[in-house]
Amino acid sequence: MTPPKRGFTNAEFACRCAKIQQAMITNDIAALLLTTEADVRYFTGFMTQFWQSPTRPWFVLLPAIGKPIAIIPSIGAPLMRDCYIGNLQTWTSPAATDDGISLLASLILDQVGLSGRLGMMMGSETTIRMPFADIQALQTLMDGITLCDMTADVQKIRMIKSPAEQIKLKHICSIVSSVFADLPQWVVAGMPLNELFQNFKIKALEAGVDDVSYLVGSAGPDGYTDIIAPPTSRPIASGDVFMLDTGCIWDGYFSDFDRNFAMHYASDTAKEAHHRLFDATDAALNILKPGITAADLFFAMDQVLRPNGSIQIKGGEVGRYGHGLGTQLTEPPSHTNWDQTVLEAGMALTLEPSINYGDGLMMVAEENLLILDNGAMLLSTRAQRDLPIVSAC
Repeated sequence: MTPPKRGFTNAEFACRCAKIQQAMITNDIAALLLTTEADVRYFTGFMTQFWQSPTRPWFVLLPAIGKPIAIIPSIGAPLMRDCYIGNLQTWTSPAATDDGISLLASLILDQVGLSGRLGMMMGSETTIRMPFADIQALQTLMDGITLCDMTADVQKIRMIKSPAEQIKLKHICSIVSSVFADLPQWVVAGMPLNELFQNFKIKALEAGVDDVSYLVGSAGPDGYTDIIAPPTSRPIASGDVFMLDTGCIWDGYFSDFDRNFAMHYASDTAKEAHHRLFDATDAALNILKPGITAADLFFAMDQVLRPNGSIQIKGGEVGRYGHGLGTQLTEPPSHTNWDQTVLEAGMALTLEPSINYGDGLMMVAEENLLILDNGAMLLSTRAQRDLPIVSAC
């Protein structure tokens, strides 16, 4: 398949910045401080694997008017100059003391003043990426400035994917769908689970993903009990049900869905669990349209999975039945009984029902989709209702 164009235009970044700047102006916030990979990349296009090193902090300050200001270690200057920024300030990092904090504070004071309002990410699913001691030092230097939570405003903007973002999500989900479709052709009984994982990663990379950032799964007789553990060397045996759940990346955008298989045969109980998960996904797809809430999706799926209320309504042991998707593997909203986020056209979501069965076994199914003006479309190629059986070779 021909991949779409990488990156985004300056107009795309200008639009993103303008949306959050309008919220800042409405709330009398002079500047917004961003410190995490996803937020910095979303508003500037700064994309690098260097974030994996915890040594250096990275800061972007978005004023209420104008382009973002980058305050970063000098090692990142060449890459950042090609991004959507105005002013670029650097320091030599790592530093024994004052690792960019006094420079950051001076630029904040320039933008906000001695008693203005500074926006920060403070809510659920956010972090501040700097040492806590530096946070305390920054607060001392900014004494008199009011810190304001901009989490809801930033998350609302990021939840709605632009046409250019949607194209990237469609592309990565299509690639991963093809890799899953081919899996029964090469997996065999006796293959260690860790070898299965290695082969899957290789085949995904060969198919065109940039990285297999996330790959978890499990296997066991008639089912599995864990969905986040690393693979072991245990060979896959006849009668095993096994699952792979992967977050692959293309140009900074994730797929996130899983597939279940049975080796040679499966019990009626495992087959029924797979049917229930498929039907629960159907129930959510049937109501998906702008205007409903994330909680509505939860209840639609839960009514299929637990019609007699045998388990308290809390998403089983997993905690939710899906989430948002985009530049991070998981994004808001969460399909829970308490998340009242109203769904809008342009949101990318996962549907991820789970069910407990047998003697402590569980099964999870997941699809990726995009909300349209009048419904939704699948990004992942839909799993079949019947549990796939890998035939004997």
